Amino acid sequence: MALNGAGQPCPSSVSIPFYLNIQNPTLTLVTILGFVKNPPESWLYMDLALATSTEPFAQPARLLSLRACQVRSEDSEEVSSGESIVLDQQTLMRELQVAIEEENYTQAAKIRDRLKVLQEDSKASVLATNARFYNAFRKGDLAAMQSLWEKSDNVCCVHPGASGVLGYDDVMESWELVWMNYDFPLDIELKNIRVHFRGDLGYVTCVEFVRTKGRSWGAQFVTNVFEKIDGRWFISIHHASPVDL
Repeated sequence: MALNGAGQPCPSSVSIPFYLNIQNPTLTLVTILGFVKNPPESWLYMDLALATSTEPFAQPARLLSLRACQVRSEDSEEVSSGESIVLDQQTLMRELQVAIEEENYTQAAKIRDRLKVLQEDSKASVLATNARFYNAFRKGDLAAMQSLWEKSDNVCCVHPGASGVLGYDDVMESWELVWMNYDFPLDIELKNIRVHFRGDLGYVTCVEFVRTKGRSWGAQFVTNVFEKIDGRWFISIHHASPVDL
């Protein structure tokens, strides 16, 4: 046990159990916002709301050892090396809660910044995969389309006005059948693009306008669901429903 200058136990070396239990998500959110003092429109509010908006669940206790006595001063330099450290969003959220509960606001601010960077990277990656999907769609590039989909029996594709197609092989065959009626390249325009994600799952919603030679624009409301596997985002669901605008 670490001792302070008075010979008393240093509270920072005490190991405390931390339970990720959001049976009362509203209380959790309000408590965290009260400590951090961020406005409701901040990214932290949005992500904590997302993290606590799921059904109530509880994970086993995780014993976290907090050693604030060993934390460097605010003006000390961050350790910067060539190592690439991948930090899971949920792990960072737990660390943020612990730092706030311990009133270690310097550490909380650092974790918050790392969370923001992680989220921006995930957002950009999901949007980039969505763009590659539409590039393959526009060109009728089956090989590119095959590389973008998760190779699973659980993937699903719903083409406009059709029932759902399940399984990787059948989904790829469905694209071949759909493209038989098209002349490439297609004109595709996307509007109202929105991206959402949490951990290794993300989805994009948009209004898709597709036009081929000799045909007028057709509008669909689209939901594309992505899953991150081994560090790469793959599409697992494409659902396009015709809309009248």
